[in-house]
Parts: sequence; structure tokens; C-alpha cells
Amino acid sequence: MNKRSFLSAALMACVALVAGAQYASAQHLTGAGSTFDYPIFAKWFSEYSNAHPGVQINYQSIGSGGGIQQVSNGLVDFGASDGPMTDAQLAKSKVKLVHIPVVLGAVVPVFNVPGVKTLRFSGETLADIYMGKIAKWNDSRIAAENPGVSLPDMAINVVHRADGSGTTFIFADYLSKVSKTWASGPGVGTSLNWPKGIGGKGSEGVTGLVRQLPGSIGYVELTYALQNHISFGAVKNAAGKWITASIAGVTEAAASSKSMPADFRVSITNAPGATAYPISSFSWMLVPVQAQDAAKGRVLKDFLSWMVKSGEDEVSGLYYAPLPQNVKDKVLKVVYTLQ
Repeated sequence: MNKRSFLSAALMACVALVAGAQYASAQHLTGAGSTFDYPIFAKWFSEYSNAHPGVQINYQSIGSGGGIQQVSNGLVDFGASDGPMTDAQLAKSKVKLVHIPVVLGAVVPVFNVPGVKTLRFSGETLADIYMGKIAKWNDSRIAAENPGVSLPDMAINVVHRADGSGTTFIFADYLSKVSKTWASGPGVGTSLNWPKGIGGKGSEGVTGLVRQLPGSIGYVELTYALQNHISFGAVKNAAGKWITASIAGVTEAAASSKSMPADFRVSITNAPGATAYPISSFSWMLVPVQAQDAAKGRVLKDFLSWMVKSGEDEVSGLYYAPLPQNVKDKVLKVVYTLQ
């Protein structure tokens, strides 16, 4: 073989090796769950796939309850939830799972009241609205929290999630901490026995209903409220301050959790900080400790590492708060143990 033929053969071998490596790394991952996370997931998964040819991550925004169910039954490669799984759910799961915090976010009370652009709500008032004890917008309790606001003599249309939802969990977790009536009634969960109201599927459904129904109130993630230009209220926090949701307020709420549990399952609603936004929460990816498919497991592990090291820098643009550095460090240690 002459020199030219040898170099040509060597080049073709290299091309084949690279192509083979790309083919071997080509993976399609599937996930399902949280609508809260969908905006940032859509951005992350697209960017990661663009940087890793052959890798595609498909995500179904079906609500946290659906995500928990599907990943627990081994039907998807990962789930996502804004409410941590219970001990009973973890024990029942066919797959051993770990909670991986991904972002921090806020749930806000959105409203559509003709002629009214700004409102304030205490947790007790929100609980009584959703319990049906406050039925009109000009109720004396709403008026007392909003001096100077002209409130109409109009029925309140309560809107809630119809599907299993981590957003519902966060909202109900907060209400249970500030209202004994709520705690002993609907309580906390991704799905509730709602005393009244109409249900919307996903955050998109709740957003759409509130926009369409004059006199309505609902609860969605901050990013959905801002992107859809829906009015949302300030909420009274544990320090007695009226706080409008913001990245800074969510970050302050996270700072209240001085000791992050080893399994990352923690509630930060009604946090004590003076400027903490009270309906704040971590959101989690639910990831198998040992992937059913080793190749997919390696890709998911690499994505999670990329998410912590690079993806977190982008979350503020979509109105999430990034993970605190101490949480990032703990998350990476867990990610490195995945198989």
C-alpha cells in the first residue's frame, strides 16, 4: 500500500470511528410531569440536544401527578414534580428514585377583575376564597386588605387544576400552613377534593380559564402569569409583609432552609425571611438510581451534570431562581452516584 492509499484508509477509518461513536451515543430520552418546569425544560433540552448530536429529550407536560405515576411504573426515563413524593409513593414505586432539585419558582394568585389591576391577598383570605367562604370580590375581608381599591359587586369564579399537579401541592402546602380550616379540610396533595370551582388542565388550562372568565381567580407559576400578561396579587408573608413574587423573593425563601435534607425533599412555603415570597418551592426531577438502559442512564447523568454547571445560569431569564451554590454542590455529588 502506497503512502496516499494508507492515509486515505486511515482517514476513512477515523470517519467510521467517529460516526460509530455518534451512533452509539444517539439516544432518545423521555420524561413526563411538571408543567411548572416546562418552560425551562424546553430551553434546556433543546440546547443540550443541539450540543450533543443524536441525543433527543422528549418531555410531556402532563402535571406532576402524571409524572410521578409514569416514572414510578418505569414508563419514562425520568419524571418531574413540584411536590416531593411521599414516603408511601417512594415505597410503592417499581423503580428506586432520587429527587434532583432543578430550579426554584413561585406560584402566584392570578385574577381577572374588571377595572382592577393590583390586589393583595393574605393566606387566610385565599383559603377562604377557595373554600367558598368568600364569594364576592367586594367582600369586607378582601376590601380590608386592599384599601382604596374599588372592588365590584361580582361573584368570584374559582379556578383550580383538574389534573394531578405539583403547583397545586405548593399552593395547598402554603394554605395549610396559614389556615387551620384548610389544613383540616382539603389539606395538601397534588390532587385535592376541591370545595368549589372549575378545573383547568395544566397551567395552560388554568391560565386560559382565568383570561376568559371575568371575576375569576386561579394560581399558576410566575412565568406563566408574566408571559400571558395576567394580573397577579401580592401575598402576605410570614413576617407580615405584602410581597409581589420575584426571583429575589424566591431566593430569600430558599435561604430560610439552612439544612437541606439528604434526599432534597423540603418545603419552603411561608418562609420566615422579611422579603421572602411565601408561595415558593423547589422543583425536582425524579431520576432512577439505576437506569433500565445503561446508555440512556449515561446520557441522563451527563445532562444533569450540564444542567447544574451550565443550565442554572439561564433560569432567571424565565423567572425562576437558580439553585443556591451549596445545593448545587450536593446535587452534583448525588448525580455522580447514578448508574
